[in-house]
Amino acid sequence: MFTDNDITRFRSETAGVKNVIHLNNAGSSLPPDVVRESVLDYLQEEMTFGGYEVHAKYFEEIEGVYGSIAHLLNANADEIAVLENATVAWTAAFQAIPFKAGDEIITCQADYSSNYLAYLHLQKNLDVAVKVVPNDEQGQVDVGALDGLITNATRLISIVHIPTNSGLVSPVEAIGKIARRYDILYLLDACQSAGQIKLDVEQIGCDMLSATGRKYLRGPRGTGFLYVSSRVKEQLIPAVVDLHSAEWTATNEYRFRDDARKFENWESNFSGILGLKKAVDYILGIGIDDIWQRIHFLGSSLREKLNSLDNVSTYDVGEVQGGIVSFGVDGRSAVEVKNHLKKYGINVSWLGTPNARLDMEARGIAEIVRASVHYYNTEAELEEMVAKLKLL
Repeated sequence: MFTDNDITRFRSETAGVKNVIHLNNAGSSLPPDVVRESVLDYLQEEMTFGGYEVHAKYFEEIEGVYGSIAHLLNANADEIAVLENATVAWTAAFQAIPFKAGDEIITCQADYSSNYLAYLHLQKNLDVAVKVVPNDEQGQVDVGALDGLITNATRLISIVHIPTNSGLVSPVEAIGKIARRYDILYLLDACQSAGQIKLDVEQIGCDMLSATGRKYLRGPRGTGFLYVSSRVKEQLIPAVVDLHSAEWTATNEYRFRDDARKFENWESNFSGILGLKKAVDYILGIGIDDIWQRIHFLGSSLREKLNSLDNVSTYDVGEVQGGIVSFGVDGRSAVEVKNHLKKYGINVSWLGTPNARLDMEARGIAEIVRASVHYYNTEAELEEMVAKLKLL
């Protein structure tokens, strides 16, 4: 567990905390100064000396991002691709699966809207079925029900680790055991969990995992990554090919790379990638277990404070809950609450049904206010937010 001195140091290394109470980490975290400075310095050099030339100068350091992410995930560096964001990463994996008519996709009620739209888009061109696992009494994936949904036609299990609209932490390891038992592809959306909770792809048992840099990893916007297990790499065919992802071997022939970078393309935001590496290394230096312990503590503390208010309802479910705290204020729209807190320099966000339609409709919730804590937040900041809510 972090000490008070640790938190003081983290905040001293994060210039943004002097300006705002930032409780929108599930949207985009405040980066540590080392991330901000590395991105700005790199861009300054690019503008001064040329993009290709500066890339060559920092080539080895930038290449280190693959090893850093692999360390974070307990994976191998050749199983990592660096992409523009989590959606691009998730889509690269999903579109590489050779679906055929009659295949089934199993997903969860908490699935993210973009993921479900991809299933619907696939259905327009191919006769595939989408099955949604019901939740158990705690509001998380019913693992027993998942087992019962699997048939010989099941091609993919696609699960969100931590959804966009709730503190729920899905039982991903139990799901992984089922996927392995039936030898079914398992795609995990770790957009909200990377940097918040330990991700060990071997323990989880997933074949593919997508994540973003800007949220709990505290990296730059416009960065993300994809893990593709060496177990399944050969059976996945990228939807996009260029001279980076493949080699043009003869006039009418080409060959994909033999590592996960076959899902990348030639041009990249190298200042962002360098910033992503700095962010991952910063987290590795701090320790993800202590980060999770701190986030879990702050999330629980905020829910307790909110539940003490007569006109506030919290909506988080699941046996385990993380740093996303979803709530509503009686008689006030989510936008009103967000804007009210913004006046006092407190950043939160709000979500409506289209962001997580299956879950929101099933639970009869039209919209939520989302306050998302990180390890650099303090209890005093949470108390300040609650105090300002009382003024509504």
